Amino acid sequence: MGRDDDSNGFAWFLAGLGLGAVIGVLYAPKSGTETRQDIMNAADEGREFVTSRARQAREQASQWVDRGKDILTQQRENVASAVRAGKEAYRQATTEGAPGPGSTTGGM
Repeated sequence: MGRDDDSNGFAWFLAGLGLGAVIGVLYAPKSGTETRQDIMNAADEGREFVTSRARQAREQASQWVDRGKDILTQQRENVASAVRAGKEAYRQATTEGAPGPGSTTGGM
């Protein structure tokens, strides 16, 4: 089971726990005012949970974007380095194979 599966299962657990709490509050022998206050408290807790999870998701997405940028920059540097090495190898190969300024190519 992956990390995403665990967090998804945990989110469902918390949703079930919240729903159970709301149902328990509705059937508890309390006054209307107390019941409404308990429902409002449960709704506030749910809102805070959703806000927290949304913040975590944004932070995770930001980390993935930053990691992607780092990988892209590294690949660009690797390609540029390979191009420079190829150009240098070509220059060396062409200068080694060409006759020098003082050599003669014809016979005497």
